[in-house]
Amino acid sequence: MTLPALKKCDAGPAVAELKTLLGERLSTAAAVREHHGKDVSYHEGAAPDAVAFAESTEEVAEIVKICARHAVPVVAFGTGTSLEGHIAALAGGVCIDVSGMKAILEVNQADLDCRVQAGVTRKQLNTYLRDQGLMFPIDPGADASLGGMAATRASGTNAVRYGTMRENVLGLTVVLPDGRIVRTGGRARKSSAGYDLTRLFVGSEGTLGVITEVQLRLYGIPEAIAAAVCSFDSLEGAVDTVIATIQMGVPVARIELLDAVQMDACNRYSSLNYPVQPTLFFEFHGTEQGTREQSEMVGAIAAENGGGEFRWETLAEARNKLWQARHDAYFAALALRPGAGGWPTDVCVPISRLAECIRETQKDIEESGLLAPIVGHVGDGNFHLVYLIDPENAEELARASAHNERMVMRAIAMGGTCTGEHGVGYGKKGFLLAEQGEAVAVMRTLKQALDPQGIMNPGKIFSA
Repeated sequence: MTLPALKKCDAGPAVAELKTLLGERLSTAAAVREHHGKDVSYHEGAAPDAVAFAESTEEVAEIVKICARHAVPVVAFGTGTSLEGHIAALAGGVCIDVSGMKAILEVNQADLDCRVQAGVTRKQLNTYLRDQGLMFPIDPGADASLGGMAATRASGTNAVRYGTMRENVLGLTVVLPDGRIVRTGGRARKSSAGYDLTRLFVGSEGTLGVITEVQLRLYGIPEAIAAAVCSFDSLEGAVDTVIATIQMGVPVARIELLDAVQMDACNRYSSLNYPVQPTLFFEFHGTEQGTREQSEMVGAIAAENGGGEFRWETLAEARNKLWQARHDAYFAALALRPGAGGWPTDVCVPISRLAECIRETQKDIEESGLLAPIVGHVGDGNFHLVYLIDPENAEELARASAHNERMVMRAIAMGGTCTGEHGVGYGKKGFLLAEQGEAVAVMRTLKQALDPQGIMNPGKIFSA
């Protein structure tokens, strides 16, 4: 996608001040800047003028104050695994890298919550929690930073049972565009005190402030965990199984759909040996008896919809291999067309419209002559695809872009959203008005009130 045309800033005076403050932890090296201006998506990157490696909330505040004095843009950076161009420095400026802020500040085992710095990753946190019998279940495919996950309102395979970052962030520490430090929310499980500022910053994609600490909800590691794989005669049968499972209230932890193309890719890339058919990956959490009852109910539903026998994985090593294969689906898809670029995208619709939306999307893929495997967290109506395209082929890019637009507008017409979890960035901001209407004007008003200079991640979510 072509970069939005934004006026570039003069960052020189701010960079000079920051060099005095940070010394060697401020980099203007071309390779460092380029790395911090490009995420893992297809979208074109844009390098900042400098990268500041922060080590504390107070230091982030000082960096932001300097940038604010000089009206220099600020872009926050965690691990760079976003998918809609979120970290591209469209107007230049300073990238604040919080990846060094990796302290787990407190764990309150009895209250099932913790507080971490923004650079802590989900895998780091779960490794730390394991010996205490606790886990944090939100799992986007990448080992993303928790600050970045809060900023993009991330979710993942466990969202059908445990929700998204929206439901699991109890509070935040945020540096505002003028350098003030605010703390939102808290450890109480409910509150009626004032505006819900936590929810305002969750999903704001760095456009309202820099998240430096996150207070998170935790869960006990289940007594029993069982994973299963079921192949289906048709994509419709697999999706209908998902819909019936959710409508019957079965508390399944994970339901992931892979179409036949994606299943073939995963078999090859991750050394699996499942049938090349539409496939569901399940995981059940609970007691031994509870998981058995859940699996029996879902097995009966699957059989009614053309599903085969469940192939069970109860050993931790085998389960981990299965879910790693799911998380590696993007790389598996890329291997189907060596040398191609990958353009991942997603939509989310009400569960009752899921079968229709996927069916029409798959038909549209075939008619467009595109190679685009489908995979999704279909338990909550969210599915993804990745266009495997030649980035030098303008006609092919145009076909993928047109298909993406039709898919998004189809989802919105069904009462859904242009993105279930990737976020907007600059890649999908053209669809936000169609989805949100007049609410976008309210978002602009909030942006102007908090960030009157427009220095926080300019050019993302909507045009100011």
